[in-house]
Amino acid sequence: MTTDFLILHSRRSSVVLECPPDEAPLWRYWGPRLPDSATPGTALRDTRPLPSFMLDFDQPLTVAPTFGVGWFGQSALLAHRDGQDFAQAFTRCDVEWLQQDAAGSALCLHLHDDVARLRLDLTLRLDAASDVLVLQSVLHNLGDAPLDVQWLAAGTLQLPGHCDSVRSYAGQHVHEFMLQVDPLTRSLWRKESRRGRTSHDCFPGAVVTTPGTTDDTGLVFGAHLAWSGNHQQTVEWLHDGLYQWQMGEWLAPGEGRLLPGQALHSPELVATCSTAGLNGLAANFHTELRRRLNWPGGAMKPRPVHLNTWEGFYFDVHPGPVQELATAAAAVGIERFVLDDGWFHGRHHDRAALGDWWPDETKFPNGLGALIAHVNALGMEFGLWVEPEMVNPDSDLFRAHPEWALQIAGRPLLTARNQLVLDIARPEASDYLFEKIAALLAAHPIGYLKWDLNRDLAPAGLANGTAGYRAQIHAAYALMDRLRAAHPNVEIESCSGGGGRIDFGVLRHTHRVWTSDCIDALSRVDIQRGFLQFFPPEIMGAHVGTAPSHTTGRTQSMAFRAAVALPGHLGVELDVRQLNDADTAELRGWIDVYKQLRDRLHHGRVWLGEGGDGLRWQLHGDEAASDLVLLVLRPLPSSHRYTPTLRLPMLDPAARYRVREVLPAGTVRPTGRHHTAPFFDAINTPEGLVLDGAWLAHAGLPMPRTQAETAFLVRLERV
Repeated sequence: MTTDFLILHSRRSSVVLECPPDEAPLWRYWGPRLPDSATPGTALRDTRPLPSFMLDFDQPLTVAPTFGVGWFGQSALLAHRDGQDFAQAFTRCDVEWLQQDAAGSALCLHLHDDVARLRLDLTLRLDAASDVLVLQSVLHNLGDAPLDVQWLAAGTLQLPGHCDSVRSYAGQHVHEFMLQVDPLTRSLWRKESRRGRTSHDCFPGAVVTTPGTTDDTGLVFGAHLAWSGNHQQTVEWLHDGLYQWQMGEWLAPGEGRLLPGQALHSPELVATCSTAGLNGLAANFHTELRRRLNWPGGAMKPRPVHLNTWEGFYFDVHPGPVQELATAAAAVGIERFVLDDGWFHGRHHDRAALGDWWPDETKFPNGLGALIAHVNALGMEFGLWVEPEMVNPDSDLFRAHPEWALQIAGRPLLTARNQLVLDIARPEASDYLFEKIAALLAAHPIGYLKWDLNRDLAPAGLANGTAGYRAQIHAAYALMDRLRAAHPNVEIESCSGGGGRIDFGVLRHTHRVWTSDCIDALSRVDIQRGFLQFFPPEIMGAHVGTAPSHTTGRTQSMAFRAAVALPGHLGVELDVRQLNDADTAELRGWIDVYKQLRDRLHHGRVWLGEGGDGLRWQLHGDEAASDLVLLVLRPLPSSHRYTPTLRLPMLDPAARYRVREVLPAGTVRPTGRHHTAPFFDAINTPEGLVLDGAWLAHAGLPMPRTQAETAFLVRLERV
């Protein structure tokens, strides 16, 4: 009997599905690249003797396992029609190839259930360049009665049985991307978020490792749901020793109700595997996201140095001081000036005015034109903070349209930060927001919007009393797209109390994310490293904040604050006017360094690692590792008399590299035998030192002896 297989290859990974008749395809393989000629050879069931005390029909993992007909694990679909059709089984699969070329492979599996009268269209797309596998499900109700969907997985993935742990991210406001490592056992591993946004506390993605995984070695798998709302993911042990991994949108009651002829579209599941450890996995995700970003003009321009006024002024913004800050900002090299909260009608604190999107008459009696002209005359682009999805009860908008807030009849209106959520799925509410914001963009050369979302969704009732979580997310995406279509040169930042809305979904519509409201450099070390597992550095908002930090009370030097922010999209979030002369000069020097290095920092690979004696490092450079920037951070005091060398295994052992320390102009290096040595004097010259790649890869680069909360920045260029 001939067995049909569907095989998708990329540069370094392969997917193999088996297509038995009268059912959904079976998962056979997802992992490192197989030879073109390699197939399983035999049908899966021919290799599996039936165990005792089970159904007489063997049911392996399919691409869309269903409930009620013999599969007892997590199903990809839970649905019913008024209690009927609660069990589903796909008995026919039509395969439609969408792509088979050098760029990758893609197909759509049209899975039919004639008994339950539904069809599931499951798309799998394997990109040749990034090794990223994207899955998406579309469920069609072909019956003559409504279908209530409780769960629809965006995709189901098969994982090998030797996977041993899952790395996920928890957190909270001002403490995002807290790494959690859990062992994989026979127990079910599950994460869910029902907050109505991506959330600070439950990132919609994870990494599954195999024994021996390191930053640069070992087989690892990663997946992320490209969605900004409620979500769920599950890793489940199967009785053949393998694991299945599912992700999808968590549907509130009623949100999955499909009338006859309607379809439910899942978000995309973005997955990848790598034999090059955590850094190899990160490189795949970075490549995929860079492909997706919709930059004005079609390509990313160098990421401009960014000043945001929030921690400089909070709500106390007035033309005179703001213009003074703009002048001071331009003098240190700022290229984009963003006016944060406090600029609009009646906005003097966080208890009023959200929804009234026009300049406050007491602060800006002549509007924003003079301020924007002043900023532009200084050579800077102007940006503006908005929070369109929110409304304060104390606002002209709410007084005119209290029904526009998400609410449930008979339930109290729950405020957070004194604000409610605006039901932007209402066409009239969305039109109002578009008109107000588009009017500002049309009247002034505003090149940037910082788009905030400062609370969870509760209660999230639509006008008809049904749940509105997913409707809110789709409406937010649509409003962003509508504004960008009308003003295509505007960039948008996704902010949500810091890191509450960071995902591949919102990044279809935006260009930068605010990583965290915490700008404490010591806290940012781990926050940014967690971020970089999935997202590239050029979209990572990373600011030089005040000292002491407003969120932790800790103080770090200007050099450490700037060094931690340097590899991302560099910004400043403080009142530059208040800096002393030394800090002003030092900040200007670091901004100059960023401008010299950003082309290298924001293209190509990023490698992260941990050195001996508590060092944390990251390396940015091209794929060929020929032009590299190395940033080494010492968060804590040394526990060694001599600092261990730092091995850089990604370097070409056959090449030689010119090593030069990078310091801001005017920096005075510590002197004396406890702080320096001839090697470090030599690399702090224009000529630097030329060293063998093999030596740096295996023996390592010498590290200076430094105090806690300091940085060491080096450029390595192949000669």
